[in-house]
Amino acid sequence: MPNHTELLDILLTNRGISIEDRERFLNPSFEEHLYNPYLMKDMERAVVRIFEAIEAKEEILIYSDYDCDGIPSSVIMHDFFHKIGYPVSIYPYTKENKVYVNAQGALFSYGVGVYIPDRHDEGYGLHLDAIDQFIDSEIKLLITFDLGITAVEEVARAQAAGIDVIITDHHIPQEEVPRAYAILNPKQTGCQYPDKMLCGAGIAFKLVQALVKKYGEYWKINNGWEKWLLDMAGVATLSDQVPLLDENRVLAYYGLKVLRKGHRMGLVELFKKASVDITKLNEEDITFTLAPRINAASRMADPMKAFELLATVDPVDARTLSDHLVKINNERKIMVAHIMKDVKNVLRKREEKPLIVIGNPSWRIGILGLIASKITEEYKKPVFVWGEDGNGTIRGSCRGWGDINLVELMMSLPENSLLDFGGHKNAGGFSVSYEEVHFLEERLLKVFDDSTQVGEDAKDYVIDATILIDDVTNENYNVIEKLAPFGMGNPKPTFLFKGIKIFAIKEFGKEKNHLELVFKNSRGYQIKAISFFKTHSSFKPALVEGSSINLVATFEKNNFGGRSELRLRIVDVI
Repeated sequence: MPNHTELLDILLTNRGISIEDRERFLNPSFEEHLYNPYLMKDMERAVVRIFEAIEAKEEILIYSDYDCDGIPSSVIMHDFFHKIGYPVSIYPYTKENKVYVNAQGALFSYGVGVYIPDRHDEGYGLHLDAIDQFIDSEIKLLITFDLGITAVEEVARAQAAGIDVIITDHHIPQEEVPRAYAILNPKQTGCQYPDKMLCGAGIAFKLVQALVKKYGEYWKINNGWEKWLLDMAGVATLSDQVPLLDENRVLAYYGLKVLRKGHRMGLVELFKKASVDITKLNEEDITFTLAPRINAASRMADPMKAFELLATVDPVDARTLSDHLVKINNERKIMVAHIMKDVKNVLRKREEKPLIVIGNPSWRIGILGLIASKITEEYKKPVFVWGEDGNGTIRGSCRGWGDINLVELMMSLPENSLLDFGGHKNAGGFSVSYEEVHFLEERLLKVFDDSTQVGEDAKDYVIDATILIDDVTNENYNVIEKLAPFGMGNPKPTFLFKGIKIFAIKEFGKEKNHLELVFKNSRGYQIKAISFFKTHSSFKPALVEGSSINLVATFEKNNFGGRSELRLRIVDVI
């Protein structure tokens, strides 16, 4: 095992962190390592328009996506308006039900509302039906978060009716960009902002930072108050799978620091119910505990419940809302398990093909992305999964495998094969007519290039170093943690342990579907390695006590039950 300095150097080198950038990477600074928000195209224009709306007491609407990026974005803006004393709506926005209150609880005829589209009935994006509703009301300024960059027709209708639209989005613009009042998107042509990879809530935070920078003294906001909003920027940055480098690393790093202070009642309750010590929160607690529960709101019910949980300052509401999200997340797990059972039964009877297309009109749209991910993980192939939305339209989610670019694959289909589609290389969504869905698999197979498929033995990890079981120490764990938080662009360090002997095998959990391997170091101390949803027979050949294996694993601290234990998390057995 290399010494601590050498280990740190290996890990940084493997992640492409140059010697010049290492201090910035290891010691992110809020004051020194965040860029001036006014470097973003249209920022000045957006900030001035929002200020003018506030001064004119206009009705403003926050319109955000329903996921764990859009909802934190809307909370960031809600908290900002609340801080400056501008009335905010206490109910989900509708033109018939507008109740605006200030921090003291006084009622107003103007203020800021929040609108989050229904994932099942409306789907992603800015919708004409919603725009028509806003036109019929008194809305004068519409601000989108984590969506809008492709909403050409919708923005045109709003602007023509006298509603100014400010788009904040991080998705890639198409050839035609909406003619909005202002667009905040580092990826748009002509934007000189240095970090192009911010998520939606990262851009929302930059907007508030710019507002405070320009008008903070006027609104009597204490210098640095906006740091309290870093928790929401951090949650979204970690959940949305953007690279944890450059400015994103700063947002995630300080976001976790703010989260550990436990100032959001809803999150305190939610983590308490999940037996997570909020003072020791890490990135995995966000991605595996918080994000699924926030996303469950839109997948199974009403996304506004997740917004309310994050925004509430009422302890009773915090408990009620956290109970609700826990309940529907458990329902979501059961529904996914039932569908996966159906999927396996269907695929067992089918001829094996290089990609999978599967669906059922009864499958809930909100969980299709989860189903697609699970099928891809198990079958190691690109997957297209479809169901029927609340309006009778066939919609689906797709996940890639290996070198397959899903967007290019869908673009290669014959005209009219799909009604609509979009996404990234490895994940996307689509809609298709009832007539065409029956031909989708056949058409995808025709344009599918078998030569680019990655085989079943492809590994989605990189080994950082080969070490000994004796090297599993708190000192080495502390070196590894200098690189945290981990995620896309900064994967958790992965190590190979060659020829280590299995001392004991245990399977735990109600259904005995989790695995624990026990090894002994040269001093006789036991070192545990665990894997969830795997058993000894999940590996080939099946694991046997007393045998020697080559283990690929990461370090982790288990803080469950108030005690801290260093252990390994199994990545693979090779």
